[in-house]
Amino acid sequence: MALTRTARRGARGNRWGLGLLGLLLAAAGAAGAAAGAGLLGPEAAGARIGDAAAAAPPWAPYAAAAAAVAAALVALRWLLVQARPEAVRNVLLEPEEGRGRTEAAAGAVQGAVEEAAAGLPRVRRVRARLIDSARDPRLRLDLTLDEDADVAGVRSRIRDEALHDLRTALETDRVPAVVRMAMTPPRRDRRRVA
Repeated sequence: MALTRTARRGARGNRWGLGLLGLLLAAAGAAGAAAGAGLLGPEAAGARIGDAAAAAPPWAPYAAAAAAVAAALVALRWLLVQARPEAVRNVLLEPEEGRGRTEAAAGAVQGAVEEAAAGLPRVRRVRARLIDSARDPRLRLDLTLDEDADVAGVRSRIRDEALHDLRTALETDRVPAVVRMAMTPPRRDRRRVA
């Protein structure tokens, strides 16, 4: 499955962030190894950690605390970026020349797709989501069908009717869509026959 633009941007940020963190940790490890090997002078090689902390300038604990807070904020931002929804709130429509900007609420567009798909025979539940970007949205359509549904027929009608209507409403030739279909288990009658 191809990544959306939002997911690609997040993946690129992850690679850069993890690469920079790796370089920072490698540099700290190399400095520690160089100090232990005596490459930074005999004082650094023979010094104990407790002695080095006692000889530190008075502002060093504050600098360490500030660095820890900065690292925590960067980690928090990274977590928030991972959880960022990729859903679209509004869809931009192509306006006529010089007529301004036209937007449609994504909820209304999704509702229309859901209503069209829910009207098909043997469709139990429908959930539509517009994702990626307001200018070039993609559609995720989740369907739950009865176990005896004609899957090929439902797929064909989704493509020929619901997606065609969506492209017409958005005034575009192409709306990439992922349609996922699941079958429901058969209904069980729990009443006992005596």
